[in-house]
Amino acid sequence: MSKVSPGPALRSRRLRAALAVLATAVAACGVVLAATSAPSSAASCNGYVGLTFDDGPTGSTGALLNVLRGNGVRATMFNVGQNVQNNRSAAQAQVSAGMWVANHSWNHAHMTSMSQSQMQSDLSQTSSAIQSATGVRPQLFRPPYGETNATLQSVASSLGMRQVIWDVDSQDWNGASVSQIVSNASRLQAGQVILMHDGIQNTRDAIPQIMANLTSRNLCPGMISPSTGRAVAPDGTTPPPSTGTPPPSTATPPPGTGGCTATATTTNVWGDRYNTSVTVSGASTWSVVVAITAPQRVSTVWNGNATWDSSGTVMTMRSNGSGNTFGFTTMTNGNSSARPQVRSCTAG
Repeated sequence: MSKVSPGPALRSRRLRAALAVLATAVAACGVVLAATSAPSSAASCNGYVGLTFDDGPTGSTGALLNVLRGNGVRATMFNVGQNVQNNRSAAQAQVSAGMWVANHSWNHAHMTSMSQSQMQSDLSQTSSAIQSATGVRPQLFRPPYGETNATLQSVASSLGMRQVIWDVDSQDWNGASVSQIVSNASRLQAGQVILMHDGIQNTRDAIPQIMANLTSRNLCPGMISPSTGRAVAPDGTTPPPSTGTPPPSTATPPPGTGGCTATATTTNVWGDRYNTSVTVSGASTWSVVVAITAPQRVSTVWNGNATWDSSGTVMTMRSNGSGNTFGFTTMTNGNSSARPQVRSCTAG
């Protein structure tokens, strides 16, 4: 007896049913993988190191970011202000890739030969260029060539930045081979910082081996603390996939208290965090109280001195001589809709 082939409608129903079963199986496997891989990755970090790249952005910044993201690395980019001005999109790409941006002077001059006012102008111009391009005000400064003195450190501090040199020199700037860069990086210990550079092929080629060595020693890339200058655990767990277009600014003027008013504006929004800028008017020295909504947490602040209440959701920001505009980054931690509320502004 010959078999009768099923009609087109029946074949189509069978195909859809088979695809549905396959999709369900794939989804189930994905859930299991996500649930089992995350704890093991977190458990492997017994210490953090700071991977830093100087002199960007360059024409090779995109290639560097691709290697860093491909190896699960978040690093600190010490940018030259002139380069940022000439390549704003590359600077923005650094932040979009989850990197931290920092100040490396305007044009990589020997800054210890400058006057205090020249230092002030140089670093201020650089920070402004970085903030204009990325929406992030630098909290870290690295002097060109590692040359510094008390005046330069004081100027950096007055602009809300901590000076960061390095513990390990990769020697990539000195023509080091890939194996030499990897060997130098293998000396890194928990809390330490390594000097590398944007725009060097050998450095990019060394990153996978550097990461393999760190992983074998249970060390992970971290952020550099603006308080201590040492490498610590990064704030947040997932770098933003892309920056996108910032939403329209929204201002929230609080009741004026003691002769000043503070206005909060959301300046940048990413997948897991957003930036807030607060402008104070009516006083040159001030204290502003800002409340955030749990489980959101502030990860970074700039242009002010912050203290917190016991709940970790009410921040008091005091002026530190960096002007009348301060800012902070808030990790959403699953609550992407809430925004900080300014409760009060007190002069003096």
